[in-house]
Amino acid sequence: MKTLRLGILGYGTVGQGIVALLQKNQLSWQDKTGCNVVVTAIAKRNWDGIDKPVGIDCINDATAIVNRDDVDVVLELIGGEEAAYELILRAIENNKHVVTANKALIASKGREIFARAAEKGVQVAFEASVAGGIPIIKSLKEGLIANEINSVAGIINGTSNYILTAMRNEGRAFGEVLKEAQDLGYAESDPTFDVEGIDAAHKLTILASIAYGVALDLDKVEIEGISHIAPQDVRYAETLGYRIKHLGVALRRPEGIEIRVHPTLVPETALISKVDGVMNAVRVFGNAVGETLFYGAGAGSLPTASAVMADVLGLVTNLTAGHVSPLGYANNSNHSTRVLPVAEHQSANYLRFSVEDKPGVLADVTRIFANQSISIEALLQQKESDNAVYVPIVIVTPVVNEADLQTAITQIAQLDAVQGDVHRIRVEKF
Repeated sequence: MKTLRLGILGYGTVGQGIVALLQKNQLSWQDKTGCNVVVTAIAKRNWDGIDKPVGIDCINDATAIVNRDDVDVVLELIGGEEAAYELILRAIENNKHVVTANKALIASKGREIFARAAEKGVQVAFEASVAGGIPIIKSLKEGLIANEINSVAGIINGTSNYILTAMRNEGRAFGEVLKEAQDLGYAESDPTFDVEGIDAAHKLTILASIAYGVALDLDKVEIEGISHIAPQDVRYAETLGYRIKHLGVALRRPEGIEIRVHPTLVPETALISKVDGVMNAVRVFGNAVGETLFYGAGAGSLPTASAVMADVLGLVTNLTAGHVSPLGYANNSNHSTRVLPVAEHQSANYLRFSVEDKPGVLADVTRIFANQSISIEALLQQKESDNAVYVPIVIVTPVVNEADLQTAITQIAQLDAVQGDVHRIRVEKF
């Protein structure tokens, strides 16, 4: 029986999950693949206070792992970019296959990594880099390969989803729920990557490249976080029949591909609107299969270890069938497909702003919309008290061009009767 020898870089939550999963499922893996999978060595910078797994060489030097002759596959689980990038390149130079959970690295340097791996004839797999235990990458590359993908929309950051869920269920403000998420360990002490959409953008960059063959390019992604979402936005959305979700959206239009991360009003009847807490979900619409929804844990020790080991076991099959493109396209990237700039994006929209309670203000607002050929699908105007000087107005638009909408928003904000900013959230009518 063939033996596949693994070297693990990093022994945190995921690394420990892999060792636990190996102990549970090793015999099952042998039955499924005809291959015996073993861990030869693990590198961790500091082992103090950590129980070292029995029978595995536990060392401090990650570079030593990628240079070892008794390692066939390197599992990169240390995170970050620069150090991980150098280690992966060294592993590839040493003719070792690589499995990584590092979404930031794949999104930023995937093109270079895949090109070098192709030259050396080794494989790089990264299922765990997006949505934890949900097999969305394999599904896009293999299960849905017969489809032209019309759209991909995902809740791919559990921290943001937890915050928005609590805001809706409990009526609390963003800052209060964020503090709770940090206390529970769902959010980092510096939550910027999660709540400002950067983590989701890394993942969406990967999904868009697989779905549409466009180059991995984080700079092409429009990114907006959830820190500006107010409790009244959540209430108004409910009144209008929507829930607010933080989505990564990539969709095909005749002119090109839109790739964007932002808070989104989703109809409460849509399946993805019911995904709550720290769970993840990805909705894929293919021109043959129609709507599909992939749901599961987006993080955690065993769910992420499941995705990592799925890549490892998949290598056994791939190694007997020849090289498989990392992104599912024969040439890795379809550079003829245009990624649309933000000004050409299209979406329906929710707008909230406060106006002075006097005649003629609403007429000024509707005139601005008319000048930009934007109609109004819904309008709410609810005076919060009899003596209020300013009244909140909520408007829902149909699908419009981003440039036209931004012009309208700028002009509305400049009206003397408007107080403060015009708050905008996109609407996706799944």
